[in-house]
Amino acid sequence: MEERKVIYSAVQPSGNLTIGNYTGAISNWVRMQDEYDCFYAVADMHAITVRQDPALLRKRTLELVALYIACGIDPEKCALYVQSHVPQHAELCWVLNSIAYVGEMSRMTQFKDKSQKHAENINMGLMDYPVLMAADILLYQTQLVPVGVDQKQHVEIARDLAVRFNNLYGETFRVPEPLILKTGAKICSLQDPSKKMSKSDENLNASIFLTDDRDTVLRKFRRAVTDSENEVRFSEEKPGISNLLGIYAAFRGCTVEQAEKEFAGKGYGEFKSAVGETVADVLAPIQEKQAQLLADKTYLQETLERGAEHAFKAARRTLSKVYRKVGFYRGD
Repeated sequence: MEERKVIYSAVQPSGNLTIGNYTGAISNWVRMQDEYDCFYAVADMHAITVRQDPALLRKRTLELVALYIACGIDPEKCALYVQSHVPQHAELCWVLNSIAYVGEMSRMTQFKDKSQKHAENINMGLMDYPVLMAADILLYQTQLVPVGVDQKQHVEIARDLAVRFNNLYGETFRVPEPLILKTGAKICSLQDPSKKMSKSDENLNASIFLTDDRDTVLRKFRRAVTDSENEVRFSEEKPGISNLLGIYAAFRGCTVEQAEKEFAGKGYGEFKSAVGETVADVLAPIQEKQAQLLADKTYLQETLERGAEHAFKAARRTLSKVYRKVGFYRGD
């Protein structure tokens, strides 16, 4: 039997996830868990590079675990765990820091962006973020990392560090490949379709969150930016309508071309209402399941313990090898 390839992916428990996170990441994770050996994490260590309310961070961590499961992630099929529960993430990060260069870290797009947004807190964790992400990936001998185009740079750093370490100390890490996901890879802001939909957007009407109730979803779509025409068609000249067509297709399970035909001759009002109803219909059972899971803290805790144990065993194998390679005395 052919060995299954290893996939690693994680989401931070900071802020509410958007429908872009769902179509671009989580829904793909659900499909992948049957084909690959998957490690799915709640990246709480990454989250603290920006100031967090500790109580809120703990609350959101558990909510995100429940959301993963509600969306279809099966803890029996993958390692579902919280990043800080597996100490090897931080330990490998420190070793990789010794071969990472300040220049390459300071050039990372995310460091530049977050430094501008959080000028009062430009901390070393913010600069070191890509090294920790590389540790996350390399720790499990990951072969494929599902990412959007905007995250590809972080996989490139992981590849560079893996190759650099292997050249210095001998074959140790698999060199991961980015798995660029096309379906639903980019859902844009409802208020500024030139930007990706973001969970940190200050304009709450710009993003549809997975926790939004039906009335909120419908209201946000009614207010979505379109254009002065009234023709539902996909075009670079119509970024607002094109974005809505992409969202509708992703949640309806059809192509953009099929969506265009469905709304040929229909107005924007009717179209935006249909997009809202379609999205709300998908979110409703997810929200109901998440609420049920959050009411059973014992189940969630046991699930996280099993996931962390699974991840710990795999991570320990890699870290032990790394420690031997760099010359740390282990007494064996």
